[in-house]
Amino acid sequence: MLRETILRLWRLYQSPHGKKLFRYSMVSVVSTIVSFGVLAILYGALNKGGEVTDTVVANMVATIPSYYLNRNWAWGKSGRSHLTREVLPFWAMAVAGIVFSIFTSSEARHLGQVHHFHHLGKTVLVLGANFLAFGILWVLKFLLFNKLFHVHHDTDVELEVAQ
Repeated sequence: MLRETILRLWRLYQSPHGKKLFRYSMVSVVSTIVSFGVLAILYGALNKGGEVTDTVVANMVATIPSYYLNRNWAWGKSGRSHLTREVLPFWAMAVAGIVFSIFTSSEARHLGQVHHFHHLGKTVLVLGANFLAFGILWVLKFLLFNKLFHVHHDTDVELEVAQ
């Protein structure tokens, strides 16, 4: 059973869609590490700005490498970015994610206060809330980015002509 699952995943990875999904997933891992790292430093170690402010800053910082990695590596798009067809929709989705993370981090703060958690417990809650917020939006972003950064490769055109 494990062998069959591995073989199915390998076949998926070999397809253009599978490679794109894998690369998008890896960009999400990088973005999550950047966001968590910045949030852990700002909120966990420095503890100066508050969970909501620090969550916003951490997610804005992580959005910059996310845009370039998604556009160039995951979707293979090169050249100048188009402001209204790529940059603005990407940032609109990023802002929606940040707004959602503000909501979840506020709820995490409230939960930590109600249960009288120490700062470490609150930090874990805020990090978890941030992860949850962006996990929920992950699929929606994949679908949107697939539209924003669509590139017609020779194999795509050949497949469309053959059908």
